[in-house]
Amino acid sequence: MDEFAKKWDAQYPTISAAWRRHWAHIIPFFDYPADIRKVIYTTNAIESMNMSIRKVTKNKRIFPNDEAMLKCLFLALRNIAKKWTMPVRNWNEALNRFVIEFGDRISL
Repeated sequence: MDEFAKKWDAQYPTISAAWRRHWAHIIPFFDYPADIRKVIYTTNAIESMNMSIRKVTKNKRIFPNDEAMLKCLFLALRNIAKKWTMPVRNWNEALNRFVIEFGDRISL
């Protein structure tokens, strides 16, 4: 972490400070094998979903009740899911590692 801070703090001073502040939550991520970490930090699908949900909620700021908002989000998520046609990269390798690590919780 010190080497990272020396190299990058001048350009991005908040990164190493945030990592140090949240280190207890970050370090468990590195306990996972590389195959699983690749799937976890590949967040393009998640970012795309968040952007689409923000677009829906931004266009309609006021909902008559909570149920109307939930229905709107449900419909948005259903439409978003239709666009998910690409498989997750390295999913087979990650799935094998998930079975090894968490076999008692996974049913194939």
